[in-house]
Amino acid sequence: MNAKFLTTAAALACFAFSSAAQSETLRLSHQWSNKDVRHQVAQMVADGVAAADVDLEIQIFGSKSLFKPREQYRPLSRGQLDMTVFPLSYAGGQQPAFNLTLMPGMVKNHDHAARLSASPFMDALEAKMADDDVMVLVHGYLAGGFVGKDKCITGPDDVKGLQTRAAGKAFEQMLAGAGASIASMASSEIYNAMQTGVLTAANTSSSSFVSYRIYEQVSCYTPAGDVALWFMYQPLLMNKSKFESLNADQQAALMDAAAKAEAFYLEEAKKQDAASEKVFRDAGVEIATMTQDDFEAWRALAQETSYKKFIEDVSDGQELLDMALAVE
Repeated sequence: MNAKFLTTAAALACFAFSSAAQSETLRLSHQWSNKDVRHQVAQMVADGVAAADVDLEIQIFGSKSLFKPREQYRPLSRGQLDMTVFPLSYAGGQQPAFNLTLMPGMVKNHDHAARLSASPFMDALEAKMADDDVMVLVHGYLAGGFVGKDKCITGPDDVKGLQTRAAGKAFEQMLAGAGASIASMASSEIYNAMQTGVLTAANTSSSSFVSYRIYEQVSCYTPAGDVALWFMYQPLLMNKSKFESLNADQQAALMDAAAKAEAFYLEEAKKQDAASEKVFRDAGVEIATMTQDDFEAWRALAQETSYKKFIEDVSDGQELLDMALAVE
């Protein structure tokens, strides 16, 4: 074998090794099925990156197949996981400030949610994420409403004396302040609890109300509309060091795909609320509407309960709360 051939073969091997070394596979974890909008957001980013042809692949592990739902933030921050679609309030134990992303009356509607995501308030939360080596790729909020087994729920007076399930500790604090009895459980348990009389009211996301067929057990539904009380921030997050380790083309492909997915997420979130209302209406359930006055009454109650507790528990809680409430 001549020296020229050997030199050429070595050069080709070197080139192949160099190309392989630049190729990256990212692992993305979430808790939902492949029909859920949050999976669709993840898939959009994965597809966009694949189409960019920048030697970057995103492998999605859905339906809590890689990590348990509430246990994804810590491995993400440690670099044991690359990406996740994650309700940020789940990480409230690590960063108490994140509890503000599931707080009654913080968000009025989806367009307001989008403005909140682009505000100094979100900048402050992203700075805390950066301390954990985490960054946001796609911002997104999902909304929810109320159901009543025997009556409609629009304002605080409507829950007095009811056995109620709430989504999130802050909502439990507020509803207890309105005179409701609280039963803590997963949204997947609402149906049986309604059926057996353990619950007479519940609060969760629009998608959960539909997927768990709660319309079969209630007489009235108050969906998220022009005004809603329940919004939960559920972004697509990435390990910051992993992002920074990618080359410029790979980073650009990720950001471009993320921007498109964020626009999709906002529009789909709006559609989910309308779709849930139709499902309940078609099932013969009465539809109630929360007014601006109802919203203000809930927020006033939250200020005396949930907000007060948040400020007591979080060192910069008042500052963060003021920043959030300043977003019109």
